[in-house]
Amino acid sequence: MTTSPPVPTVIAVLNQKGGSGKTTVATNLAYALKQAGSKVLLIDSDPQGSARDWNEANGGQLLPVVGMDRETLPADLKAIQGGYEFVVIDGAPQIAKLAAAAVKVADVVIIPVQPSPYDIWAASDLVDLVKARQELTDGAPVAAFLISRAITNTKLSGEVSEALEGYGFPVMKNGTSQRVIYPTTASIGETVFSQPGNPAIAEIEAIAEEILEMLP
Repeated sequence: MTTSPPVPTVIAVLNQKGGSGKTTVATNLAYALKQAGSKVLLIDSDPQGSARDWNEANGGQLLPVVGMDRETLPADLKAIQGGYEFVVIDGAPQIAKLAAAAVKVADVVIIPVQPSPYDIWAASDLVDLVKARQELTDGAPVAAFLISRAITNTKLSGEVSEALEGYGFPVMKNGTSQRVIYPTTASIGETVFSQPGNPAIAEIEAIAEEILEMLP
């Protein structure tokens, strides 16, 4: 008797505004889950292929990365075998149909937002997409904002959190700070875990732990 492979938990990191830190969060989050002992697949659903470029830079040594930048993402994802426990989706900016496809397959949607009013305003379309999906599925997927590239010791992140609460989604307690290690490690296809002891590791691990607590 054959058994069906386990259904992975899908975490979609989405923001239709470019430059939100989406790929940085997705790659580091996926690697953190792997470091914790899970089998993880990273899906690049952005036609620009940033996560695929990152994967090429490290020779495919850190994570399996698959490009799925079409509206057929739900069907394509079902066709993937391999016993993955988690699938992390790096979403596409500015393409509503691709974002909708990612929302459809996600168990959790994480929306990275930089502490700026422009990012807050730009989140409205994605929020509407998620809420429309939740109405059809009795509340799924779970969704939350993540403050990315926050500047430490400023009030701005707190003010942004208050503004985002108006959308009706929670704001994660943990996020990323403005640290040089994020872009420098990304440029060579690495994660912040490549430099043991740096404070960015604690940020990513805290984000991963908080997301796991959100799972339905």
